[in-house]
Amino acid sequence: MNQTLQPRPRPELNFWQIWNMCFGFIGIQFGFALQTANVSRIFQTLGAEIDAIPILWIAGPITGLLVQPIIGYMSDRTWNRFGRRRPYFTIGAVAATACLFIMPHSPALWMAAGMLWIMDASFNIAMEPFRAFVGDMLPPKQRTQGFATQSFFIGIASVVASAMPWMLTNWLGMENTAPEGEIPSTVVYAFYFGGAVLVTTVMWTVFRTKEYTPEEIAAFNQYEQHNDNQADTSDDHKNYVAGGIGFAAVAIASTMAIYSFELREELYILAGLAAMFGGLQLIAHMLQSKGRIHNAIYQITHDLFNMPRTMVQLAIVQFFSWFALFALWIYTTPAVTAFHYGTSDTTSAMYNKGADWVGIMFAAYNAFAALAAFFIPIMARRWGQKITHCINLMLGAAGYISMMLIKDPSWLWVSMIGIGFAWASILSLPYAMLSGALPSSKLGLYIGIFNFFIVIPQILAASVLGIAVSGLFDGQAIYALVLGGVFLIIAALATLKVNDQ
Repeated sequence: MNQTLQPRPRPELNFWQIWNMCFGFIGIQFGFALQTANVSRIFQTLGAEIDAIPILWIAGPITGLLVQPIIGYMSDRTWNRFGRRRPYFTIGAVAATACLFIMPHSPALWMAAGMLWIMDASFNIAMEPFRAFVGDMLPPKQRTQGFATQSFFIGIASVVASAMPWMLTNWLGMENTAPEGEIPSTVVYAFYFGGAVLVTTVMWTVFRTKEYTPEEIAAFNQYEQHNDNQADTSDDHKNYVAGGIGFAAVAIASTMAIYSFELREELYILAGLAAMFGGLQLIAHMLQSKGRIHNAIYQITHDLFNMPRTMVQLAIVQFFSWFALFALWIYTTPAVTAFHYGTSDTTSAMYNKGADWVGIMFAAYNAFAALAAFFIPIMARRWGQKITHCINLMLGAAGYISMMLIKDPSWLWVSMIGIGFAWASILSLPYAMLSGALPSSKLGLYIGIFNFFIVIPQILAASVLGIAVSGLFDGQAIYALVLGGVFLIIAALATLKVNDQ
């Protein structure tokens, strides 16, 4: 189609249309929740030491850092008979399903870590276009409802996924322990079920939702009066050269310091990231000097340095929020099994009982998140989005810190109330606040760039949390959760500075 359409508003969708377009998020989150609740358990079972777990988790954040902006850039420019975003849903879902089937059969730690890398890349391929899908399909006044619906599905899927090994043990009598170095059957069959749910629900969205054509989206954008013109880039090359050389110098100096003082090897990751960022800026300068600016590398770099003010402010909030979340996902299992159940022996019944209880805790915070998805819009209408997000992050901080104060593990579900509200808020309100500041023609790319401030703190956490736990906290993982609570408090205070449009 090449016809030009007159500017017009996006049609409002009814409840079931929004339901169908978000339904695939059930499967994506089901697989992701299985990953977050069980991967540390799989790593420990295959012989990983406690302070090595964060570095093994590094695959996910690095994959997201590389994949999401590229997929966002590509999906903004994709249109074929399968649609704009739907081809990416399909590819990501099929690949992630294969990983869920294979990962619990990993014979060695290196293979499990590799499968985590591939699985996280697949989740990112499917997940990033789903965020942009809301902006494509819904008018501005319905986007909060769209993100809230995704948050609801995330909560529901995570409840079942996180509790799946516990349910298989306690409801179906499946064996919860296995010989040393083998994954329990409960985890294996939970991953099988998750793969089936993932591919089925994503295909439901693919076949039940019709995307708008590029001409229709252009007409909608004109009506909404978005300024999608590219900013002047004539002076950008000076910043790219200075920044590129500066970050390269930091990378070299850091690498020499790590080697000379025999610091932890995890810190090489941070030096590598500095080198990558410096190199990216130098490549962007080279491309600009040759007039080759219509490509993913240049556009990602340019738009990163020209983010809307609201996006910059929200980036700070996201940084501290996701550092805290990564601490929760990495350390809840070793913290609860050691602090509340008194063992780190992965072959013992008490360890596996504690690990299963962590699955229930994760299910609980996701259940509270699903409940919070109904309350958050009400809170936002009354107090505004900034105050609401601040309150929810403070509730999350209280949940983190209270886990050290509660001695009886059966009461840890109380901590999950605050964490659930924080989780639901993190998944919805930053995107709701951001949506009014982004040009629609670059929605996928900007959401991919926004993901930088989700994955960079995770990479930082994976690099330094192991050092902190072993060096500062004497191997006691519970203090990593307390640190996460402190970071949520910082994120809550930073929220108050956001320019909410």
